[in-house]
Amino acid sequence: MAQKAFASSADLGEKEQTLEVLADGVYALTAEGDPNVGAIEGEDFLVCFEAMATPVAAAEWLARLREHTDKPVRYLVLSHYHAVRVLGASAFDADVIVAHENTRALVAERGKEDWESEFGRMPRLAKQADSVPGLTWPTLTFSDRLTIDLGGDRGDLVLQYCGRGHTEGDIVGWLPRHRILFAGDLVEAQAALYTGDAFHRDWASGTLDRVKAFGAEALVGGRGAVSRGREEVDAAVEQTRHFLRVMIDEVSAVHERGGTLKEAFGRTHAALYDQYGHWPIFEHCLPFDVSRLWDELSGIERPVIWTAERDREVWDQLQD
Repeated sequence: MAQKAFASSADLGEKEQTLEVLADGVYALTAEGDPNVGAIEGEDFLVCFEAMATPVAAAEWLARLREHTDKPVRYLVLSHYHAVRVLGASAFDADVIVAHENTRALVAERGKEDWESEFGRMPRLAKQADSVPGLTWPTLTFSDRLTIDLGGDRGDLVLQYCGRGHTEGDIVGWLPRHRILFAGDLVEAQAALYTGDAFHRDWASGTLDRVKAFGAEALVGGRGAVSRGREEVDAAVEQTRHFLRVMIDEVSAVHERGGTLKEAFGRTHAALYDQYGHWPIFEHCLPFDVSRLWDELSGIERPVIWTAERDREVWDQLQD
């Protein structure tokens, strides 16, 4: 049996992008399991949510958005530090780049390594990788909550830290007037989770509880379709929680009896496959997910930095 292609290196087919208008001046771009992005119109400016992987990819998104609005981008909000989310930032010409204070620290600590790692794992997303001018640095950070007045009668955009989850620095964007939540990678709808830099137990408990407590009527997750209506929103949150809890249960069982990382990976793959195996990036993510969770259960509090070399080592170690 041929070995699986590394991560998403064989996923080279273009995904169909869909631009959805969720409310007056509220936009989401989804792409069949590729990273989602969004935008919110203020009275005379735009807030964009996530930046794509490269300026060339971001410019294509902005061209779609410009069919609806020509307002300048005042704020670019980054939900977390991962390269495919942030390295397209220069295309937006934003006045302010906003992120959690932990995200800025993570860019400083591991941004360069993450850039090389993610572009190696997902080459299709790295469209014209040489267009990236360098690391993306937030210019405005916060610790708990930041409110942006959208002006006129457009209400507020509330940026909120809900606790450690997908990374140490994930934030969500909440529009109380429309009850729309941009959840970043804290919630995935019909796409597998990447947890290689996660805090699984925090994420599966208090962090998702706080996300769910918004009571959103529409949710844009990090990947997958927009969830519409409270039932779909809650289902997306609980599906994310279920994925995490199955991982925690399966990896913990092997860890506690003194088994091996490879055993834990096989057991977790078997437990998740029937429900989630057909979803985007499942096979890509799971080796890195289980490796991080194994470290967490071993007392390694913060994620070990992923490098292109470490990616390959872990991948090769866990393949049959």
